[in-house]
Amino acid sequence: MFRPANFIEASIQNINRSLLIGGVLVIAVLFFFLANLRSALIAIAAIPVSLLAGVIVLEWFGASLNTMTLGGFAISIGVVVDDAIIGLENVWRRLRENRTCEHPKSFFSVVLDATLEVRSPIVYATFIVGAVFWPVLMMSGVNGRLFAPLGVAFILATLASLVVAITLTPALCFLLLARAKANEPHYICWLKHQHHRCLEAVSQRPKTVVGATLAICVAAVAGLPYFGGEFLPEFKEGHYIIRMVTAPGTSNQASVRLGTAITHELLKNPRIRSVAQQIGRAEQGEDTIGPEFSEFHVELSPLAGEDGRVKNEIRAALEKFPGGTFAVTTFIEERIEEIISGGRGEVVINLFGNDLRVLDQKVEEVRQLVATISGARDVVLEAQSGSPEVTIKLRPDRLKQFGFQPVDVIEAVKTAYQGTVVAQVYDSNRVSGVTVILDPVSRRDPETIGSLFISNAAGTRLPLRELAEVSYTAGRYVFVHEGTLRRQQVTCDVEGRDVASFAAEVKRKIRSQVALPPGVFVAYGGTAEAQNEALQELLLHSTVAAVVIVLLLSIVFANSRNMLLVLVNVPFALAGGVLAAFLSGGSLSIGSLVGFVSLFGISMRNSILMISHYEDLVAQDRMKWGLDAAVRGATERLLPILMTALVVALGLLPIAVGSAEAGDEIEGPMAIVILGGLVTSTVLNLLVLPTLALRYGKFEKPACEGQRLRPNLD
Repeated sequence: MFRPANFIEASIQNINRSLLIGGVLVIAVLFFFLANLRSALIAIAAIPVSLLAGVIVLEWFGASLNTMTLGGFAISIGVVVDDAIIGLENVWRRLRENRTCEHPKSFFSVVLDATLEVRSPIVYATFIVGAVFWPVLMMSGVNGRLFAPLGVAFILATLASLVVAITLTPALCFLLLARAKANEPHYICWLKHQHHRCLEAVSQRPKTVVGATLAICVAAVAGLPYFGGEFLPEFKEGHYIIRMVTAPGTSNQASVRLGTAITHELLKNPRIRSVAQQIGRAEQGEDTIGPEFSEFHVELSPLAGEDGRVKNEIRAALEKFPGGTFAVTTFIEERIEEIISGGRGEVVINLFGNDLRVLDQKVEEVRQLVATISGARDVVLEAQSGSPEVTIKLRPDRLKQFGFQPVDVIEAVKTAYQGTVVAQVYDSNRVSGVTVILDPVSRRDPETIGSLFISNAAGTRLPLRELAEVSYTAGRYVFVHEGTLRRQQVTCDVEGRDVASFAAEVKRKIRSQVALPPGVFVAYGGTAEAQNEALQELLLHSTVAAVVIVLLLSIVFANSRNMLLVLVNVPFALAGGVLAAFLSGGSLSIGSLVGFVSLFGISMRNSILMISHYEDLVAQDRMKWGLDAAVRGATERLLPILMTALVVALGLLPIAVGSAEAGDEIEGPMAIVILGGLVTSTVLNLLVLPTLALRYGKFEKPACEGQRLRPNLD
């Protein structure tokens, strides 16, 4: 009736498919740009070696391969080949230049020098990518359990790709490229020519470029507050749990009759495969829930992204059954909500106080208010009063008149309706208790309680109604305490709008429309609060990561101007991520926020390589800094920038496209944000960054200044 493994198996299958498709697309890009079988094989070799190295390390530390670790590898599939591409492309470029020299170097020297030339920026760029994932690794709670494995897998694969790029890739270049032709295909030459023309045109309008860049970045930052927010997207489990709460005191038989009618109604939907009802909880169980509470497990037929549609159809069917309160959720979502706030709902409102009557009055006002807010669904009051009770109040005057002790009367009632063990029977090594209790027929009828005969020590027998007042009242079936205070709780789900704006409206309206008396206060929980906490964590740890990145960049570059040119990439990448998030629904989840963090490290790599190459042209090739040097450096970095951006983008494309499928719900928003940011950051690196470097960069040192070499790892 309910097998959580179905979702796990479907998730792993989908993420494996994304890995495979992404790998095929990456290989196709490499063959297109490198136009050489041996070169493509050298770059492709970095993918399986890096991923397998990451798997080996995970296995070494006892970690498992799950949807999150596999998602980390899927996101890194384009990144792991970047370092190899950069080194390989530089080897090709130096080979072509060497063949036109009057005194060509040996093949070994060319490969070695070309590898050492890009080794330092590759190493530091990889370290920066690792530093960017520090906030992801430091997330706590549910966020940490979900995203930390993804971050670990990504970092392991990226570090392994660095080792491959400075060891295996140059070795393969030396073995396979000695006799290879270093000629560029005609379409690559045409592409470089078009880039050269565009770059010259853009460079003539530096003020326009700077103004447009600032406008785009400001618009992106200004648009962030208008985005909706959600903690996690809905998981496509193919299974729903319906919580039904009826009036307190509802019997098992009544719950079965109502549940049977609901089951028949739900099974009319061809998309629903089976329905199972669970009524109440066992007496010795962890939860104290009576038969007025039921859970329906609704198993769906195999669907293709139609879970949301079925959820609406289920709710429409439940509206035909008045008298009960219903909430529809998925299994994982319900477990996460309980872990986060202890309540079963996306928005949880807790009222604390000491007076139960006041709490009942105010919590009902809150429930009615929340139900009127746009987007509120499945509004449920946790602990309801009104459970039917039989109250027995002893009459001291009658007890004294007939010689009865109060404790004897209480024990007699307890024995009749709950039972008392009076002896034991031994059968071999088995011991069985003998219990005295009223017969089932008499216990089933509450009207007969007053007719129960009670005996005293003198042998006097009187019915219970002569010694006590027996009445039928309404009471509570549960008292909830938290932090030594009595608590009432309202929970609800959100549909048709983002959770963050809904929670903000709930807080605003409760403050303005619900007057809380002294001693009563409200506290909020749920996924919106968890998202705020996660955002604060990310911002705090991102500040630490930013300091580390600035320190690394200050080591790489000789002056602060060049370092700032690299950092310009951050707001430009942010603009693309914001645009992608807006086009995909305009809502930011924790996955989207992690995607922004990842994007800044991934996109910064090409900026580092571009500025580093400019420094090499001036320091090593003795070029005078100007338009010619800026255009030449950008043209020579065109292929590695395009290839690295495309392989990362196409590696993420299957996850972004399949974000609505099982297993890709968390990684999908990440991939969408990274894709959008890569587009704008690539445009920046190829067109805007050379223009900014030409105007604001500082690559030539004054003659009086001592020679300072950019650090390398010799």
